[in-house]
Amino acid sequence: MTSNTNGSGPISTPKRPGRPKVRQATLILPKTGQRVKRQVTLGYSPGFGFPQSNGNAEERIPLLGWPKTQQKPSDTSRLLLGVLKCSIAYFLGSLATFVPAIATMLGQQDGKHMVATITVYFHPARSQGSMFQAMMLAALAFAYAAFIGSTSMGVSILFGRVLDLVALGHAIVLIVFVGGGLGLVGWIKQRLGDPLVNISCSLTSLAIITVLTKEGAVQAGTFSVDKIVQVLKMIVMGVVASTAVSFLIYPVSARVDLRENLIAFTDSLSEVLSVTTQSFLAGSEDELKAPQYRTAMNKYKGLLASMEKNLTEAKYEHFVAGREREYWLEAKLVSCMQLLAQNIGGLKNAATTQFQILAQPGMGLSVGGHQGIASAAKSHAANEESENEESESALDPASRSGVCSILTSSDVFSEFILHLGPSIKSLAFTLREILDDLPFGEGPEYRVTLNPKYRLSLEEALKLYNRSREDALSRVYRYNKINEERSVDVEAHFEEIAASCGVFSYALQDFAVDMKYYLDILDDLKLEGEERPRGRTWDWLKVWRRTQARKPPLDYEPLNPLDEEADEPRTAPSPWRQRINSIERQKLSRTAALRYRIWKALAIFRRDDTKYAIKVGAGAALYALPSFLRSTRPTYQKFRGEWGLLSYMLVCSMTIGASNTTGYARFFGTCLGAVCAIVSWELSGENPYALAALGWIMSLWTAYIIVVLGKGPLGRFIMLTYNLSALYAYSVSIKDLDDDDDESGISPIISEIAFHRVVAVLSGCLWGLIITRLIWPISARQKLKDGLSLLWLRMGLIWKRPPLECRLHGKTSDAYVDLAEESRLHRFLSQLEKVKDSAASEVDLRGPFPGEAYGRLLSGTGGMLDAFHLMNVMIMKESRVSQGEAAILEATTNERAQLSLRISHLFQVMASSIKLEYALTDALPSIDHSRDRLLAKIFGFRKGDKTAVIASDKDFALLYTYALVTGQLGKAMKDLGSEMDNLFGTLEEDQLKLQ
Repeated sequence: MTSNTNGSGPISTPKRPGRPKVRQATLILPKTGQRVKRQVTLGYSPGFGFPQSNGNAEERIPLLGWPKTQQKPSDTSRLLLGVLKCSIAYFLGSLATFVPAIATMLGQQDGKHMVATITVYFHPARSQGSMFQAMMLAALAFAYAAFIGSTSMGVSILFGRVLDLVALGHAIVLIVFVGGGLGLVGWIKQRLGDPLVNISCSLTSLAIITVLTKEGAVQAGTFSVDKIVQVLKMIVMGVVASTAVSFLIYPVSARVDLRENLIAFTDSLSEVLSVTTQSFLAGSEDELKAPQYRTAMNKYKGLLASMEKNLTEAKYEHFVAGREREYWLEAKLVSCMQLLAQNIGGLKNAATTQFQILAQPGMGLSVGGHQGIASAAKSHAANEESENEESESALDPASRSGVCSILTSSDVFSEFILHLGPSIKSLAFTLREILDDLPFGEGPEYRVTLNPKYRLSLEEALKLYNRSREDALSRVYRYNKINEERSVDVEAHFEEIAASCGVFSYALQDFAVDMKYYLDILDDLKLEGEERPRGRTWDWLKVWRRTQARKPPLDYEPLNPLDEEADEPRTAPSPWRQRINSIERQKLSRTAALRYRIWKALAIFRRDDTKYAIKVGAGAALYALPSFLRSTRPTYQKFRGEWGLLSYMLVCSMTIGASNTTGYARFFGTCLGAVCAIVSWELSGENPYALAALGWIMSLWTAYIIVVLGKGPLGRFIMLTYNLSALYAYSVSIKDLDDDDDESGISPIISEIAFHRVVAVLSGCLWGLIITRLIWPISARQKLKDGLSLLWLRMGLIWKRPPLECRLHGKTSDAYVDLAEESRLHRFLSQLEKVKDSAASEVDLRGPFPGEAYGRLLSGTGGMLDAFHLMNVMIMKESRVSQGEAAILEATTNERAQLSLRISHLFQVMASSIKLEYALTDALPSIDHSRDRLLAKIFGFRKGDKTAVIASDKDFALLYTYALVTGQLGKAMKDLGSEMDNLFGTLEEDQLKLQ
């Protein structure tokens, strides 16, 4: 198929010729600041695992050197050392049961195995910062449990002995302290969702349940401080044992881990930057599709998550050591790494857009001349040794004849790369060499080592890049002015190519600018580490200045304005908020207005987390009821109802699927722990030395389950049941108990003890599953669908307001997405990821849960949120709107408004589709035509004689990003529509039945 004479019709895409080699460029050597001219090749280093080309050896040198590496213990060795540390801590904790001198300190009781249990929960296979956090949470857990226990005793004494209303007092204790106290624990556990917080909540539940339902002081109406003191001693012993092992045996520092993460991240960043740039310049995505690149990207993303985790833990280490300012500087450094990662995302998005354009059928663009761009580029490359960087393009009008030539997408890209390629490679070289030079010295100190010439060299390279880029782009656009009028599709096609190249060049520039901040932070961090001009500070201990202590120092300025929500300007009210406010302003009768205010005030009780806390408290109060009745209390004590209630607290989760998962792990771990306890007891013959040795062996393989396999709940449940059976039996056998003769007295039958534990755990698990299903049941599958529908609806409502209007009307400091709103969207998506995992455990007669399909839906949604973030960052980056940018935005107002409304409509259709479980992909409108009209408008604006004078190339950056983002959203929504078509494409007759 051939094009029309005016070049406006589509043509068949010829075989794309290889893109010519980018000519030599002027480079800046960062270590010396020297300006040289040479040919370099970006790409993988040998250690990266990608096959090297057979070309010239000089071209295989990736930016003058390979990245440096630091030798450190392997991850496997570190995990195995953690297992050994856990077993040692458990052995020390078990001495509270086996050593009489230590056992005497805890008084006459049979619960001394709690010390060993605490060492399992707060295990030492963690960093020093994490141990500080664990100690703080353990203290808070005890304080809360002590408050609930002592207050409930006081209420019981008041109603039992003073008012002689024993039944009423017990009812208040059950409802307020058991139900309310444990319900609040469940709410905190669900709200925070932190592993250490979950462990602390389990410890709090255990202490509250022991004091309120087992010890009997509340039921008898007496005040017993002894039990509270015993619990305090056991917590202190367990935490001290774990802390001592953690700090003395191969201590792990989160601060050191963070710096190792930063070293590894800069290496990964260097590789990803080089490979992405090389792929863009070559016009080939083969390297980006290679398994080595995917492995590098996974490592790269994992390091981002690891840095955030280690930064949180390093905070405690710095604050305890009085290095608060050093922590804030490291926080800025991590924030800078995140900015660099976002710029890498912009580079990759631009490269991906190029590959998608090249894969599309070509558009005919007529150019008068004797030869096309591809052949001209080849000719230019062949003669590059005799030409300099200022040489004229092969498309110079003076060199053309009257013959008409047809350009393909590859030809147009080749023209851009012909001019932009040298400057892109030059700056990428400088950035790569700086990243390859590790910012920290040898471990374990990892002091900052920074070449003072790096910043000056980078500034010089950036100036050179800006000049070269502006000159190159002006050449390309000057040649295209002489083209004849073409169809909207062809103009849009050309402008999309320009947008791809423009966004890549701007993203690389932003990367270099953020690298300057990176070097500034390293310089400040070096000064703080070597001289510490302000000395050590412990402002966090000044409780009278608690508010100020929580804030960073005055000279701390977050690099990314989207990272800090406080003191930031907010956008105008969103459309849906305005609509809700209009409803509230309607004239209502006095009665109707009162009902509406009550309905608004009770909104908290319609939240899922509030419903969850209420049903957890209600179930706990009902389960604990037998311990307050004289007729059922003996049975409750015999079968250890307190452990059943603890099992209930552990099993009862927000969704049915999560309860199923936890219940299975709890019951299986309990049965396995009971069997191991019976075997250990029989093998040891009640000998404490043999029992301690067998317990240490038990702790080894359960610590492997917890630390190496990452199955913490299962490993903890096994050891908890083992302690409850074997260590408890030993306490009974040596008469170290408090009037507990319900399990064979001083001659314990281990099978009976283990049976009682299994029955208690099973009853608690079953009760948790029943409560989860009967009281406000929440299906993980339905919650996932509703959550995705709500998320897409919110995203659609955001796009009802054209994103660039805030720039056009002078509101330069406002983002188009409210900063708090963006944070909530990302947090909500993370919650949906967890809900998806829980949904796989739900039993549904309609079939298994399509986890992979929903995983792709969530992944695609995350990509769209990243596009939202990219748009926000670009809007917030410039503080002023230039005259040229304002003119461009004004000229494209109608096209942008239509495109934004179309995207909003698409989001709403998708939200309706997944909510109804009905495939609506046939009704999905396309944004392609609206987007093409916008791109064609930009192309026409650039050709205009009057406006072209005031609009510089930089003025198009924001609109190019907008075009790139809308293209990504359109493609992502098409992919999500296809997924939903596969999920809901088959209609059941019952779904259409009128009833």
